[in-house]
Amino acid sequence: MKVDTNLFRNWLLIGLMLTMSLSCKKEAKAVEPSNLQLVANVSTDGSGRVDFVATATNADRYYFSFGQGSNESIRSNDGKAFTIYTQGGSYTVKVTAYSSSDKSIELTKKITVDIDEVIDNTGYISPETYPGMTLVWRDEFNGDALDAQFWNFEEGNGVEGWGNWELQYYRKENTRVHNGYLTITAKKESYGGKEYTSSRLTTQDKKEFLYGRIDFRAKLPKGQGIWPAFWALGANIRTSPWPFSGEIDIMEMVGGGPGKDNTVHGTVHYEDGGHKYIGGSTTLTSGDFYDKFHVFSLVWTATSLKWYVDNVEFYTFDTTGANKDEFRRSYFLLINLAVGGNWPGAPNANTVFPQKYIVDYVRVFQ
Repeated sequence: MKVDTNLFRNWLLIGLMLTMSLSCKKEAKAVEPSNLQLVANVSTDGSGRVDFVATATNADRYYFSFGQGSNESIRSNDGKAFTIYTQGGSYTVKVTAYSSSDKSIELTKKITVDIDEVIDNTGYISPETYPGMTLVWRDEFNGDALDAQFWNFEEGNGVEGWGNWELQYYRKENTRVHNGYLTITAKKESYGGKEYTSSRLTTQDKKEFLYGRIDFRAKLPKGQGIWPAFWALGANIRTSPWPFSGEIDIMEMVGGGPGKDNTVHGTVHYEDGGHKYIGGSTTLTSGDFYDKFHVFSLVWTATSLKWYVDNVEFYTFDTTGANKDEFRRSYFLLINLAVGGNWPGAPNANTVFPQKYIVDYVRVFQ
């Protein structure tokens, strides 16, 4: 039989091409993206800008959704993208990585954005002089960072939630100094095994005081489980453990609606045959401490402690007697915003995050 060699060659070529095509399809089918990672760099300048970098093995393009709208989808061939958020808050960002064979993998990440909001300075402003007293120390928070000459960060969750079963993890990143204000932000975010983050500051080993007047101007956060405080501990706490060292709570607010968000407390803790504590409170006639700035003050002498809000006294504690000598020693200051704890209880579904504790100044007169 005579064979047409040209026809044979053509069939052979077609067969080879079909084999190569099937092989290529199998190889394309096998290429899938993996190891997807997403890094979010949130700007700290208050602009709301966040830069994203996504990486994945076998990926040749990425699609981003920034959590601002259902129709949002931004393509990036190199895995880099950015957006500017116009409102502060928590957002869920999604990135989808595609391979050349259109296989995909996706990842979500929750971020919190702080916007450089204009702070309403409405509220009581205390004088910068008092008869018979001299201003010996002040921090007006006029820089762009917390002054390390005066302040320390205490980080973590302490022992038993700082002794109060608090629920947050304290971080430096939750503190900001900008435009003349110190702002501590409590966030609902997972970190260090906790569901919330915030900040705690002290002047321990840097600034200590014995007697005088302390003025603290601040605008408070609010909500169930929110617990801002401005307070003082005995400087000898390392050698005389609490409560032997003493504690003066200049201002505490236990948030949670009417009767709480509008009420602040002043308290002392000391040792007298066991832990003793006593204090008083005051409630605004209208509004909450969230609405505007107020000045929380302590006037401290060798015989008494007196608490004020907007220069109106609401509680006095007699410190005379040998059983109260804790209050005739030097103290350092603390500012913190706790979330949860054995006094306020945990946040609930009505608690809004983030919450901000905004401080205008701290001044000490003697």
